[in-house]
Amino acid sequence: MVKDLNRKIILEDGQEYYGYGFGVKQEKVCEIVFNTSMVGYQEILSDPSYTDQAVVMTYPLIGNYGMADDDYERDTPTLGALIVREYNDEPSNFRSTATLSKIMEKFGIPGIYGIDTRKLTRSIRDFGSRKMLITDISTPLEKGLNILKSIDIPTDAVSRVSCKKIMISNIENPQYHVVAIDCGMKMNIVRSLNQKGCKVTIVPWNTPAKAIMALDPDGVFISNGPGDPVDVPETIQTIKDLIGQCPIFGICLGHQIISLAYGAKTYKLKFGHRGGNHPVRNLENNKIEITSQNHSYAVDVNSLKDTDLTITHINLLDHTIEGVKCAKDKVFSVQYHPESAPGPQDSAYLFDRFIEMMGE
Repeated sequence: MVKDLNRKIILEDGQEYYGYGFGVKQEKVCEIVFNTSMVGYQEILSDPSYTDQAVVMTYPLIGNYGMADDDYERDTPTLGALIVREYNDEPSNFRSTATLSKIMEKFGIPGIYGIDTRKLTRSIRDFGSRKMLITDISTPLEKGLNILKSIDIPTDAVSRVSCKKIMISNIENPQYHVVAIDCGMKMNIVRSLNQKGCKVTIVPWNTPAKAIMALDPDGVFISNGPGDPVDVPETIQTIKDLIGQCPIFGICLGHQIISLAYGAKTYKLKFGHRGGNHPVRNLENNKIEITSQNHSYAVDVNSLKDTDLTITHINLLDHTIEGVKCAKDKVFSVQYHPESAPGPQDSAYLFDRFIEMMGE
């Protein structure tokens, strides 16, 4: 028996895509983006960097291995919506404790399946990321477009997903103490630092430099997170004040914030980088790394000329900046995700570099 179509998405340029609902049946406005990863939908769902975004999964089958308790990047997923070709609600996996749809219902995340995700992905590549409404199939197009015009994507995502108080992830006999500024940090970053012998103290996004230095860190880490980096001037100022006081390592949004703190500029990409197969050239050893990425913004290469930063990594697909460093200040950052959850592990050496800097 063929089910009746019951949900649709409306893009702000008037395009409509029809499908079937899963997750919570809620009307929602998000920014539409796509991810090319073949696995890892649970980590994507629970990555705070996707706050207020509707993610189109280009891999056609989603939900088939369910949801495992140990694989969340944050306890409370904040993804805007999920758009897939085929959804499987009967997972086959001994680690699975719930279906994807049940978890999406629990956290108020709407989903739609059955649409042509290849066509939709091409539309995003051709016309860029833009606002989208997920709604009931009965919603008239004109009404949906009026809703899209009347609602702006919020700019306070970092403050919503950051921790609200100091948290500590300790280990036995730690070698180093890292203070991690949480802008929407994936927990595998903390696990990676713990595995390298670091006690990690996690602080909110707007913690001033003086309070961070009072914790007596061996190094400071600044995390990934959602949105435009210029929307967090408090964090940029914190990094400005910390430069030269201890080693600093940044990932993704943290990379952009470090660049802004040194006086560089950032800009929004047409459709961003999201997936587990982005080739990056390490300019220091000329090796190619396959990387996991998730970001909408990039550092302007021309704006780096008058700063103390040098370029260390370049994206081979579009030649955008993927890494910078300032050797004299012991500061470095990358645009991609070396903690690799999900994704390849070519870049795990970056955590070792941070350890070496703290040891020096």
